[in-house]
Amino acid sequence: MIILGIESSCDETAASIVQDGTKILSSIVASQVDVHHKYGGVVPELASRMHIEAITPVVDEAIKKANITVKDIDGIAATRGPGLIGALLVGFSFAKSFAFASNLPFAGVNHLEAHIYSLFLMDNKPQFPFIALVVSGGHTNIYYVTSYNNFELMGQTRDDAAGEAFDKVAKMLDLGYPGGPVIESLAKTEDPDVIKFPRTMLEKNSFDFSFSGLKSSVGRYIHNNPITCREDQAQIAASFQEAVIDVLSQKLINAALYKNCNAIGVSGGVSANQTFVKKLSKKAANKDIKLFSPPVELCGDNAAMIAARGYTMIQQGSLCKLDHDVFSKSKID
Repeated sequence: MIILGIESSCDETAASIVQDGTKILSSIVASQVDVHHKYGGVVPELASRMHIEAITPVVDEAIKKANITVKDIDGIAATRGPGLIGALLVGFSFAKSFAFASNLPFAGVNHLEAHIYSLFLMDNKPQFPFIALVVSGGHTNIYYVTSYNNFELMGQTRDDAAGEAFDKVAKMLDLGYPGGPVIESLAKTEDPDVIKFPRTMLEKNSFDFSFSGLKSSVGRYIHNNPITCREDQAQIAASFQEAVIDVLSQKLINAALYKNCNAIGVSGGVSANQTFVKKLSKKAANKDIKLFSPPVELCGDNAAMIAARGYTMIQQGSLCKLDHDVFSKSKID
């Protein structure tokens, strides 16, 4: 079964052709980073307009690169939410129209479920059950995954997501947008233990997250210790990143121990941070827990994961109707 996947939840317009839910025939991503960079974050109205311009050529390129024709497509999947409403509407409406005109089954995919599915696109896949962390600019959630369709939410952020904290701290440091890559690059040059930023763990045995206090602590530190050189920026970046990594790692490993799982997976944009992945892998190995993380090209928003999740939904008959709409916020029940 060949599925066309479409993703437009934020600032990437993506299309992918995936065969049988696991084999990626093509994956095209048109990024809007350069458009939003000067604003220090994503501007929803601009994002929607850019999606409108990019959607047709991106889908055309995905089909061409997969070396197939429209007639070879067996089903279509698109992100239904959560995300920016205007951005979601572009991809979802395009996919719905495509499916209707071609008389093809159409699945509206939960973006968070799709990030977990990026782990199933790897050659070495985690076995059920396992603990999954979806960590991005908009979400920091922990799930107990027992099958391809069962995702138990164990914890989530109560305020800023980890990726959002990276972006906001990068703005404080005048490093631009997006914050994750530049903070990780800068952090490599300094000792992460010099500045002792707080590690918020919340209540005992809680798997929820909170990064607003850490963000505020960085702001206070900068106010009391004005930045005078690049080394100052790097030192703050290293210590901030270390605090985020410590919290993410400890919560994820605790969740695995609580559920008696020997496997954990991380996905989402922040999982592209190799400093995080390497330190988490080492910490997990100390507890005889194996870490699974997708290649960098599948960490951020992409359409291959949408097509993979759509494949199982179409197989099960979990399809969208013409009157179904997108949604901005949700959790996996």
